[in-house]
Amino acid sequence: MFFHNLKYELLTSIRARDLIIWLMIFPVVLGTLMKIAFGSIYENDVLFQSIPTAVVENEKNEIFHSIIDEIENSENPLLKVSYLSEEEAMKALEDDEVVGIIYVETPEQKEESDEDFSFFGKMMDAVGVPSMETKLSIKIKTDGIEQTILRKFTENYMAQESIIRDAIENNPMHLQEVTEVLTQDMTIQEDMPLTNGNTDPFTAYMYNIVAMVAMFGCITGLHIAVGNQANLSDLGARRNCSPTSKLTSLIAGLIGSYLVQGLCIVICVTYETLVLGVDYGSRLPFVYLGGFFGAMMGVSLGFMVGSFKNWSQSTKIGVLMGLTMILCFMSGLMMGDMKAIIELNVPIVNDLNPAAVIADSLYYLEVDADLGRFIFKIITMICFSVVFVIGGFLMTRRKKYASL
Repeated sequence: MFFHNLKYELLTSIRARDLIIWLMIFPVVLGTLMKIAFGSIYENDVLFQSIPTAVVENEKNEIFHSIIDEIENSENPLLKVSYLSEEEAMKALEDDEVVGIIYVETPEQKEESDEDFSFFGKMMDAVGVPSMETKLSIKIKTDGIEQTILRKFTENYMAQESIIRDAIENNPMHLQEVTEVLTQDMTIQEDMPLTNGNTDPFTAYMYNIVAMVAMFGCITGLHIAVGNQANLSDLGARRNCSPTSKLTSLIAGLIGSYLVQGLCIVICVTYETLVLGVDYGSRLPFVYLGGFFGAMMGVSLGFMVGSFKNWSQSTKIGVLMGLTMILCFMSGLMMGDMKAIIELNVPIVNDLNPAAVIADSLYYLEVDADLGRFIFKIITMICFSVVFVIGGFLMTRRKKYASL
């Protein structure tokens, strides 16, 4: 009887119009429109965007100025530098007008900075190279790709400045040539791979489309609960009159919904990969896996809400659709920075947001070398699913009807 119920649950789900529209057609259309509208922005602009940087000097350093001028005069400058006082630089950093502050200072002042790279000078002393007259240090507000590039630029400059100094002392005519070589070497850092995966911000929207498809599984989960309640549907009345136990019917319905929802995830991810050209890196099977567990969580959420006793079916559908869109919005589907804003102010909200958990699992696949955080998110989805299913079972068990 279990497999009989499972078979007809699969057939019923596949024939449902709302399933076809919301779980198959709508994500394809939305993903296509996003690709057309925003897909090339990162490729055209972000990779070549100069990093706004403040420079604070206690005295002018001609060597450093030569390097900065050469960088800013290049075709795709790595840095956009403003020479400011320390007070002005700190205000610009707090107002997010600059990514970081580079301090050009004497050795006596190095203790005041947050990050000091003077170990390069000690290394040069050890091999007999004269010590540099100036030191560089940086101050940053938060961590990120631009901050990492700025930090590595500072390290590279400190390691290479002696070459420029030698050019000034021995052959000033070669200074421009040496500076161009060093500038080219340092600006390559703009394209250096900071992770093993795809860091295109557009891909984050694709993660959220997968999360949205998974969360829309709540509609199929809702039908499972409603279809087993005699006071809400004719199908529920017939099932309550049948000899099949309610537990068997519910489990078969849930498993059937999980499989159908998993199929929707496969269609969504495959379309994004093969048609839209979304780069999920070398871990595509894990993307399918994360999406499948997210689909389980979405179906389970719909099952629990569908089990509420005193709500009509239309009310439950409205609540689920509204809740799903709110969760997807908070995860960054409509506004890419929303999840980051929530993480900065109320991080626990992202931990409890099922849509954000799904999107984060796919993001960690791209940026992490190991699977530690991805597995943690998978475990989180499983825990959510178990809690939702248990809640649904508790609300539907032993329900009796005076007449059918």
